[in-house]
Amino acid sequence: MRMLLVSALLLSMSACTLNKATTGALTGSALGAGLGAIVGNQSGNAGAGVAIGAAGGALGGALIGNSMDNQDSERQRLEEQQIRQQQELERQRREIEEMRRQQRYDDLYRRY
Repeated sequence: MRMLLVSALLLSMSACTLNKATTGALTGSALGAGLGAIVGNQSGNAGAGVAIGAAGGALGGALIGNSMDNQDSERQRLEEQQIRQQQELERQRREIEEMRRQQRYDDLYRRY
């Protein structure tokens, strides 16, 4: 039980500065340790249950958190690409408008 409290405390203190994989591992470890303690207590070996539950929870949480980190990175990459494309589109619009102005000027100049 003490391990569960320590894990929960560490998670709450570090969740702001860690990536999702690490946070997921800590959360999974805490949840797994709690579940392992319950299952281990029922089978008469709470210590092994806590250890196995914490290890399994940490692994599962890390995998899920890593997947979330990868999704965040991909989303960030796509957002940056979209911003660059929007900037290029605006540049091209300005260029087209300038060419139209120049064409109108040339047309007017030729009339006289």
